[in-house]
Amino acid sequence: MSDRTYLEEIRIKNIGVITESSIEISPGLTVLTGETGAGKTMVLTALNLVLGGKSDSSIVRSGEERLAASAIFRIPNEMKSVLDSFGVETEDGSLVLARTVNSDGKSKALAGGVAVPASTLLALSAELVEIHGQSANSSIAKSAKQRELLDRFAGSNLEKVLQIYQNELRKYHDLKDRIRVMRESASKRDEEIALLKDFVKSFSKIKPMPGEISEIEQQIARLSSVEELRIAAMGASNVLEHEDEGVINFLGQARKYLDAVKGKDALLESFSDQISEAFFILADVSPNLSSYLQSLEADPARLEFIQERKAELLSFIKVWEKNLILDEALESLIKRSRSAHTDLEDLEGGETKISELEEELKLLRTRLVELAKQLTQGRVDAAKVLGEKVSNEIHQLSMPHTNFFARVESINYEGQLKESDFTQWGCDEVSMLLQSHTDGPLVSLAKGASGGELSRVMLALEVVLAATHPVGTYIFDEIDAGIGGKAAIEVGRRLSVLSKHSQVIVVTHLAQVAAWADTHYVVIKSQDGTITASGVNQVLGESRVEEIARMLAGLENSTSAREHAAELLAMRV
Repeated sequence: MSDRTYLEEIRIKNIGVITESSIEISPGLTVLTGETGAGKTMVLTALNLVLGGKSDSSIVRSGEERLAASAIFRIPNEMKSVLDSFGVETEDGSLVLARTVNSDGKSKALAGGVAVPASTLLALSAELVEIHGQSANSSIAKSAKQRELLDRFAGSNLEKVLQIYQNELRKYHDLKDRIRVMRESASKRDEEIALLKDFVKSFSKIKPMPGEISEIEQQIARLSSVEELRIAAMGASNVLEHEDEGVINFLGQARKYLDAVKGKDALLESFSDQISEAFFILADVSPNLSSYLQSLEADPARLEFIQERKAELLSFIKVWEKNLILDEALESLIKRSRSAHTDLEDLEGGETKISELEEELKLLRTRLVELAKQLTQGRVDAAKVLGEKVSNEIHQLSMPHTNFFARVESINYEGQLKESDFTQWGCDEVSMLLQSHTDGPLVSLAKGASGGELSRVMLALEVVLAATHPVGTYIFDEIDAGIGGKAAIEVGRRLSVLSKHSQVIVVTHLAQVAAWADTHYVVIKSQDGTITASGVNQVLGESRVEEIARMLAGLENSTSAREHAAELLAMRV
């Protein structure tokens, strides 16, 4: 997993029943167990906050002013360029994400120690973690999510075609807007041409530079005050360099006094270092002041020239720009000049230019159709393979007669095409369907699967996707809802398979799932109902056998449950 991100640690304070806790997470499969209401899901609630989820003051522990949650992720070198695009930096290969929520509802987000909007954490989370809970499972019912999953499976080839398609679609709409503007401008073309020509002529004559007015004002201020500046600089120079009473001379004498007792008192030696530093700083300033004095000279001709230049710029701005902030106005006019020649060509070309652009638009449309067809074919091919692989995984999850299908529906490319057919993602609708038995009807995931079945379908999807396009960390909450027995064992087995490619974290109440974990944490509530730093413990050896037995029997010290627990744990060997 060295080439992928993974979660190293979660820190929680004042969230729900948890007063304070820190959990170190290892690669592989990690499970969190504990009695109902012990606070297992609060760990995931904290992580959800850190990953940009909606803040909720109701989860701030009663009587406390605020909650705090943070997560440390290990980031491979290959991932750093992605973080750079968010303006987020790592330290020693680690990224710290943090979130605080006050009892009044105000929240603060941090990424790499820098304050960021919560939306930035949310965007980062897509690169770091895949979360599956009841809400995440329901999202798969949406066509957009199903298309996203199919495209993810299709891989880099489809992604490249999609990027080219999106770029061409953007060009198409930009060109269409340009033609529209040209047609709307036709009625007042002559007036606009004359105005643009005047602007180009004026701009070419004056040739303004960005920030020029601020620079001119600084020069005017200096040239207008040469004598005052000379007196000030000369006075400062005399104070520093006077042969008998200069500051540098006195500092030199002070250094000699302190150097004479160097090594006899650390405190006095620190004073000596400070005086030496001041001596060298002033010694550097002194020659610079002398050079400045030599450069100062009155130049009435230069002063008159730049004053005239300022007046010329102000006059130009007054005619062509309403912005009263001079440098911004000048920048706006410079930007306008860059497109002026193209605008003139459009206006002067008239109908001829419009006809040329419309021909170009037709070629772009043809190109879009070809790219959309490639997207459709790529998705159809990927959908067939995905259906076979996910069906095989579902069969392994104690649903032997259920099959999974990904269906791609597209427009009739040979028919009358509308512009609205071409979306940002192509011309396809993707739907994922289940067939509960051979020759049975195909039913959408949302309608054809119970909560437990939908969880298993999502797990099957992730196992297949992780083999070719893994996310660093997968988190499953209530993946085992509505299942038990053999199905639960198979869910645990497939989670273990998924953890070979990526880090997997699971909150579970089933012993058959927990037994497959590489690392097992138990959340224990104290007698007063809180969870302290010692309330989230890793269990090993006999302690783990006892926890698995408790989950099986619902009570402690059951001999048969202990035997069954040992048998379950032996499956991993």
